[in-house]
Amino acid sequence: MPPDPHRDAPGVLFIDDDATGREVADYRLTGAGYRVHLAADGAEGLERFDPARHAVVVTDLRMPRVDGMAVLRGVLERAPDVPVIVITAFGSMEVGVDAMRAGAYDVLAKPFSAELLEHTVQRAAERVRLARDNAALRRELAGVERPIVGASEAMAALLEQVDRVARADATVLLLGESGTGKELLARRVHARSGRGDGPFVAVSCAALPADLMEAELFGHVRGAFTGATRSRDGRFRRADGGTLFLDEVAELPAALQGKLLRVLQERVVDVVGRDEPVPVDVRLVAATNRDLRAEVDAGRFREDLYFRLAVVELTLPPLRERPDDIEPLARHLLQRHAPERALELPDEVLEALRERPWPGNVRELENACERLAILAPGDAVRIDDLPPAPDGTQASGPGGDWLDQLPAGLSLVDLERQAIEHALRRAGGNLSEAARRLGVPRHILVYRVQKYGIPSGRG
Repeated sequence: MPPDPHRDAPGVLFIDDDATGREVADYRLTGAGYRVHLAADGAEGLERFDPARHAVVVTDLRMPRVDGMAVLRGVLERAPDVPVIVITAFGSMEVGVDAMRAGAYDVLAKPFSAELLEHTVQRAAERVRLARDNAALRRELAGVERPIVGASEAMAALLEQVDRVARADATVLLLGESGTGKELLARRVHARSGRGDGPFVAVSCAALPADLMEAELFGHVRGAFTGATRSRDGRFRRADGGTLFLDEVAELPAALQGKLLRVLQERVVDVVGRDEPVPVDVRLVAATNRDLRAEVDAGRFREDLYFRLAVVELTLPPLRERPDDIEPLARHLLQRHAPERALELPDEVLEALRERPWPGNVRELENACERLAILAPGDAVRIDDLPPAPDGTQASGPGGDWLDQLPAGLSLVDLERQAIEHALRRAGGNLSEAARRLGVPRHILVYRVQKYGIPSGRG
């Protein structure tokens, strides 16, 4: 399917109960390069309005069911930065003045020319563009948001979801394999939210010592325990007014899961050694590479906490499922690791990169690109400098298809069984590690092990 030429154009929502007015506006604004969405009355307009899609809203004042003033209030309540242009009859300008006082960007009195409509929409869209450019510059200077590189439809759809979710203040749960970039998405959620000027605090639950995890997260007072020579705010209070990113949240011990649930429900933290709870204003973004639903079913994670975390649940696809991202990512990563050199990426190296399964996802690809950049003797990277593939073989380049090495007559079932057995041997029988190597959730691997009657491992 050919690409949409208006995909990146500003979106305009035009609301009017006059069919002719809608038709004329659609024709003129589409011709001017806008993505136009139409609604026949205020109720339909509010239902269709999406801050992530609509940079400008144009609404008539007098309409059945829901009038333009209600549309104005509804849009500004959900997205104060979206300009609303109000259309009113010539004899109702006093209502137009009321609309301006209520926050309308501009008022157009009927009858107006199509040129005036285009010009007013253009000014409004330009204001939005400048505001967003300024916000992007502030985010860049703040150093919170990092670039997310990709050309696949899957990543484009995911980033559109992220930007839509960022405007709300709901808790977000990011799911995906290790190395897919969950922290990058968490940073984007923060930077593009109303909390973007506040702190962003990232913490890996797996990296915190179990005996100090409570004090690290919730803080402690001096003398609360042996070694507490001074008071500490804890990660939640450091993130007050901003966003706390809890990576590997499935690693939280059961006792701390209940305390985290209390923070989400009551908006307070219980500081170790202090009698009174301390209020906090924090948006939580959590992430895990495990199947959290399976962890709940196994009794290792609280179901009530899972539902609190998964108000909005987003899944990052693994790199092997978005091969279109490999080339732009590789070029970006080579430039990052060799900024003073314009390294070429030959077709044979690119093809070898595309053939790999990348169980370590973008993190593994970055390591490979760093190695290529370091070892490149000239202006181009070499296929011989690729690290060994996960199965221990070197890159074969074009024509060295690993499928050619399989025994004749090997069925897909046998191939899957052998892959599982091989992964279990490489992981020393540890099911969790074998699942990571295979790039599947642990519960899927357990099901396959039972299905094929493979001697079960541990972990």
